[in-house]
Amino acid sequence: MFVALGVLAGAAVLVPTARRWLMHRVGTPRASEPFDGHVYRVGKAVIAERRCEQPRATVIVMHGFVADMRYFTHHYREPDVQLILLTSCDYHLPITDPREEPAPWAKVPAEPEGTISHDAAVLVQALEHLPRTDVVRVHGHSRGGAVVLEAAKLRPDLFERVEVVLEAPVLPQARPYRSLTPSQFWLLPFLIPLWRLAPIAKHNRGAWGPLENARKRELIMAFPFNPKRVATMMANLRDIEAWSQARDASLFGNVRRGTVLVPGKDRVLESASMRESAGRAKPGLDVVELDGCSHFVLWDRPDAMPVLAHSPERSTGSE
Repeated sequence: MFVALGVLAGAAVLVPTARRWLMHRVGTPRASEPFDGHVYRVGKAVIAERRCEQPRATVIVMHGFVADMRYFTHHYREPDVQLILLTSCDYHLPITDPREEPAPWAKVPAEPEGTISHDAAVLVQALEHLPRTDVVRVHGHSRGGAVVLEAAKLRPDLFERVEVVLEAPVLPQARPYRSLTPSQFWLLPFLIPLWRLAPIAKHNRGAWGPLENARKRELIMAFPFNPKRVATMMANLRDIEAWSQARDASLFGNVRRGTVLVPGKDRVLESASMRESAGRAKPGLDVVELDGCSHFVLWDRPDAMPVLAHSPERSTGSE
């Protein structure tokens, strides 16, 4: 009896302690790649600008939950595209030997770390200070779509002439494909290490869609390693739900033109609620439904991406 009570008392102390340690320890990144360009730190977030001597268009991209900036690099690989990639707050930067440069304009956002609003404030800085052309696209995938909409809410003036692409996006009043129960959420610090052992497994195989693309498999295998801390993942998840519930269709009024890509076989976000939310967008946003497509449109249906316009380079006093 006394032994059992002692074991229970020890577990009551050790389990919460282990949970806190698992939540806040910094994990090891899965991989990094060479990158030819400039890196600007904005607090715990990063903006990377690929080298481009004579850009004909500017693309700013924001990745989704647990993804990283490499999600976009193969699609926007044309040498005349000024590609500006954001890495979410407290995520590993997947760049080998990054060349960091000071950015006098960079200001650490006041919004809480791990929130959509925090990353949106970083996106606003990238959009305000870095584009060198008059043709600007801002492309957000999944959670990144919500970041784009929130950035437009913060600075609608910057989006007056911007084309947005919201790919399988987190949207106002939309829902995830499956929600975590409170117990599952509490257990995440113990479950994420198991996910890292098998990023693609039988129980989660349906979320990824086709896996014949070697690049897709490689980057999905990195998903559970990209956030630095489990606590960051948990903050992201908690905020996605809160943001989706708090925002409404008025958010679409801050963007002038663009495309919302709604996959018909999304197993990360619920397609029906995404489609319903996107349907409330004003006429300037085209809603494109993709039957049978997974959450990862850029990998599975790159042909569905709108064609990127081009324009002559814009002269600036800083060059």
